[in-house]
Amino acid sequence: MTEFLTSAQMRAIERAAIDSGQVTGLELMERAGQGVLDAVFATWPDFARAPATAFLLCGPGNNGGDGHVIARVLAQAGWTVTIAQDGPPLATAPDALACYHKAQAAGCAFLPLSAQLARDIAAEAAPVLVVDALFGTGLTRPLVPEMQALAAELAQSAARSKGAIRVVAVDIPSGLSADTGQVIAGPEGGRAFRADLTVTFHDRKRGHMLQDGPAYCGQVKVVDIGLGPWDGLRHGA
Repeated sequence: MTEFLTSAQMRAIERAAIDSGQVTGLELMERAGQGVLDAVFATWPDFARAPATAFLLCGPGNNGGDGHVIARVLAQAGWTVTIAQDGPPLATAPDALACYHKAQAAGCAFLPLSAQLARDIAAEAAPVLVVDALFGTGLTRPLVPEMQALAAELAQSAARSKGAIRVVAVDIPSGLSADTGQVIAGPEGGRAFRADLTVTFHDRKRGHMLQDGPAYCGQVKVVDIGLGPWDGLRHGA
């Protein structure tokens, strides 16, 4: 039986890889961003044939850093790219900060994250790629109300678009627990983003397969970013 990863196991594998000196966090981030794009182009070949419009929803941590890599590569390929940024990159995420500056230098447009964004996306000429790079597998708290509103409006816009708006989640849809597959909720409830495609790294996480996971993740593709030598840590090795 396949043993899917917990978020703690994935963090331990990544930490060991970086601590070994054989790979840097920035290199892993670059591999992850390019891996997401490779999966997007394989899933939707029309995106590979001609530049289109992309909206990147980027958080302040390493998941947002992956999003900034994706944004930069698309901008350099001639896409029209807008990054909706949830605050500046954290000082504790220097690799994400470096990717943020590279995306700025590539000419990506930046705007604050808000519920209005779903309406802006719906107004664009099709097709549109939306990348959820807000929070990765470590999220344990509900999304703030404004993000929940954006998730709801984006899901409605994507459904009405009949495939013109395509949503890809980086690692796991934001608001979904990577360990339980449940939408993370507080006393006033919770909500998660819905993806047509989720691109995760090294191996599937439990949350992709359990509870609400399949309904929110859509198709799940796994990208190899070179962590194989440290995979034994999932068993405590």
